[in-house]
Amino acid sequence: MSLFSDDASDEGGTGSARTPGVSTIEDVDGAEAAERSRTTRSRRVGAALVAVASVLLLVMALSPAPYVIQTPGPVFDTLGGDHPLGSRPTGAEERKPLITVKGHATYPTTGSLDLLTVSEIGDPDRLPNWGQVLQAWFSPADQVVPLDSAYPPGEDLKRQNAQNAQLMTDSQKDAVAAALNQLGYDFPQRIMVRQVVDGPAKGVIEVGDRIVAVNGVAVKGVQSLREELRKNGTGAPASILVERNGARQTVSVRPRKTADGVVIGIGAQMDYEFPFQVTIRLDDVGGPSAGQMFALGVIDKLTPGSLNGGARVAGTGTIDNEGNVGAIGGIRQKMFAARGAGASVFLAPAANCDEVTGHIPSGLHVYAVGTLHDSLKVLDAVRTGSGTAHLPTCPAS
Repeated sequence: MSLFSDDASDEGGTGSARTPGVSTIEDVDGAEAAERSRTTRSRRVGAALVAVASVLLLVMALSPAPYVIQTPGPVFDTLGGDHPLGSRPTGAEERKPLITVKGHATYPTTGSLDLLTVSEIGDPDRLPNWGQVLQAWFSPADQVVPLDSAYPPGEDLKRQNAQNAQLMTDSQKDAVAAALNQLGYDFPQRIMVRQVVDGPAKGVIEVGDRIVAVNGVAVKGVQSLREELRKNGTGAPASILVERNGARQTVSVRPRKTADGVVIGIGAQMDYEFPFQVTIRLDDVGGPSAGQMFALGVIDKLTPGSLNGGARVAGTGTIDNEGNVGAIGGIRQKMFAARGAGASVFLAPAANCDEVTGHIPSGLHVYAVGTLHDSLKVLDAVRTGSGTAHLPTCPAS
């Protein structure tokens, strides 16, 4: 038996010799396999994490968010029919004029005087999801509003809708009165007391009273009443002439100061007797913000020629019987709605200019108006081409 051999057997009996520090083919193949296994496991874990994250993001995106999205709503031409611009009646629907007049001559109109609306995505019963909210945040035409701001806790949704419907009805009457006053018609206009709350007037002024004058100055509208009370101030009682059950009497009420001015603790509403019938038909739209455009539409129909010279004009703003144009909500959305409908001229309440600046869509010229007379000046410049450089505007930026 040989005591020596050229083959040095290893302990495992493989018959291969290993040199320290040198990898064999088997070692390399094993390392690569292990690395591939680790890479495969990492990829699988990464893919699983991505899938889980995607599902979580999707669930979050579809989850209700405590916000309301205000977005441009339908546009209506006060000179046209009662359907939104661009829509078509279907079935048995008949497109009726938005403004109709009986008992007075009317005249053809051209162009448009567009009133604008704001649509809301979401309410306490149907919240938008986070995906919709994030999309609206990055849209210049939309605005995201906290739910509690749009719908104060405890406020009944049906009651709020009913209030908005009543505001629309009242604004239509005020618009007709403003138009007829602008055209010089003489008709009864009464400031009626509809509510008396705890305050200076309680026990002195009654529901059903007609307010005629303050400190000897006749008041023909609620705004005039507020102005005369403001002039009186809180230092002394105001002398108020009221008509009660057909008889007139003078009462003394000392106004009380508030953050917005002075009050006496009454709710007043206008009552009119128009010389002929003017009907405004607009369903499923609430609030008072269409008042100015209603008034302009009535004036255009009652007068020869075209107020706008055939141009597409849009606008918004409350109005009272004395022709004062007041601030409204959602003006950013209304500007984008106007531009989308093709308008290049926009009549904005001067009181809304701070919300207008920095949000005007390209191609829209926004004019600041405080009265119906201001708006008619803008339309006159548009119609005659005399130039609008001298007219007040809301700064673009």
